[in-house]
Amino acid sequence: APPLTYYETLRAHAEQGGWGALITRLDPPNNGAKLLLLDDGRTEGSLGDPFLDRRFAAEAGECLSRGVSKTLFLEGIRCFVETFGPPSTLLVVGAGHVAMPLVSLAKILGFRTIVVDGRPRFASRERFPDVDRLEVGIPSEVVRSIPLTPVTALVLVAHDYKYDLPVLRHALASKAGYIGMLGSTRRGNAILTLLREEGVSEELLARIRVPIGLDLGAQTAPEIALAILAEILAERVGATGMPISRKVREGKR
Repeated sequence: APPLTYYETLRAHAEQGGWGALITRLDPPNNGAKLLLLDDGRTEGSLGDPFLDRRFAAEAGECLSRGVSKTLFLEGIRCFVETFGPPSTLLVVGAGHVAMPLVSLAKILGFRTIVVDGRPRFASRERFPDVDRLEVGIPSEVVRSIPLTPVTALVLVAHDYKYDLPVLRHALASKAGYIGMLGSTRRGNAILTLLREEGVSEELLARIRVPIGLDLGAQTAPEIALAILAEILAERVGATGMPISRKVREGKR
């Protein structure tokens, strides 16, 4: 199929919530050859050699699972793996003062945004003019109707145990890519202790980012929102979150 058709296939697959990759060969012979790979196992095209197709498809699977695009170098051949999937979603539980800049920043970064709160005067279009989806209702019930996938970042800013605990229980049983909760170390420890007493494993509890965000010395609501999104982005691609200049000086990759 011509490249345009590949892109159409990938876009249609992404709209259904699926992931796919287009692998393009960068080295001769056959440079420009393309292999389409979908997460349901379908493939189309070829890089010019069945062995290379298998090698690159296997490695591209890792890119798919993390939603990253990158150049791979295998068997002396370079190929660019371009991944396509559903847009990253930021799901915010609690429509408080941090939620507003969080949604605005997330929109700039290309996230689909959803805000859930039980209080209509907080979960309003006046406060969230650019949010994609606004849900007024019991958060634990609403969250069950939203797919929590590896490209979903769930952020709890409700400061309410009765809201947070059932949402966290549900999220920990899901494939959500990021689970974070606004709150002090003391409040975080209290929530973790309650979940631990219910028999939730340490391995699962380690998925909850509390206190949330990277250490930016954030004080104001927009600064806190930036620290949260910085952590979400770093987590998504497996980055360290440390200054790039320091990484270079210390010889880290």
